[in-house]
Amino acid sequence: MPETETQPHTSQVCKRVLKLMGNRFEISVVGDDEEPANQHIDAAVEEIRRIEKLLTTFDPSSQTNQINQYAGDRPVKVDQEVFDLISHSKIISRLTQGAFDITYGSVDKRLWNFDQEMKALPDAETAARMVRLINYRNVILDEKKGTVFLKEAGMRIGFGGIGKGYAAEMARRLLIQRGVKSGVVNAAGDLTVWGHQPNGKPWTIGIADPGSAKHPFSYLDITDMAVATSGNYEKFVLIDGKRFSHTIDPKTGLPVQGIKSVTIMSPNAEIADAMATPVMIMGISVGLDLVNQVRGLACIIIDENDKIYTSKNINLQ
Repeated sequence: MPETETQPHTSQVCKRVLKLMGNRFEISVVGDDEEPANQHIDAAVEEIRRIEKLLTTFDPSSQTNQINQYAGDRPVKVDQEVFDLISHSKIISRLTQGAFDITYGSVDKRLWNFDQEMKALPDAETAARMVRLINYRNVILDEKKGTVFLKEAGMRIGFGGIGKGYAAEMARRLLIQRGVKSGVVNAAGDLTVWGHQPNGKPWTIGIADPGSAKHPFSYLDITDMAVATSGNYEKFVLIDGKRFSHTIDPKTGLPVQGIKSVTIMSPNAEIADAMATPVMIMGISVGLDLVNQVRGLACIIIDENDKIYTSKNINLQ
């Protein structure tokens, strides 16, 4: 039967799952028609791939690798986008008193390789020696020249703590520019949503249970919001029956203890991603205090005894 003007369009969710930036990305857009929806998703995928090329440390020719290669030697000219992301990262480092620091890349993988071979933690002296190059203050930015300089030889930056969120945020902005009224970009659990589901309701997201990541312990109805979770249930090692997470305190070089997971909510996916780990490092009271001071930021913390703490502006279902 040919469609007439009077027939209502039925919106549907068009979804694609794929591996990007070494992670599982899930891109969903709400639309009336599958073909344009798929074109929008194609464009979002290209945008994420473009960002991956800029930020990756696996490609020797990437701008990130060039900055690292000339550490202690000379400044490197970068795209405005890379410059801005490093600049944002330094602001977050200051805000979190160094708990977030993109220069963590200088820590040798031999220090904490979270695989099955790891049978003991490194001693505190070795760890302290290896983290001495972690210092965001030694990332020198020259706005006029658009250059980045790492002051000490051996320093390395990496965008593991902010890159996925940044890519999700940029993909969301691109989709909105293309006229997509509603959707979800989920970057391995760091997700951003806008608009509403086809039934007119907000999006419902599950907050992962640190005891079993597959089963949410709570749900939140959200729209125009990003959510990121950092937890010790993803990568960890058991030593003498005790679980040590892959979240490392940049000041000591040793794994963080006491918190199972931190979930951050923010209107911006880049900020949500960047704040989840530092709150875990800062600890419950300092972390909550910081979140309560930042407008638009909210968080849920679960400690190692499964006690739940929330910032002032959260209502859990």
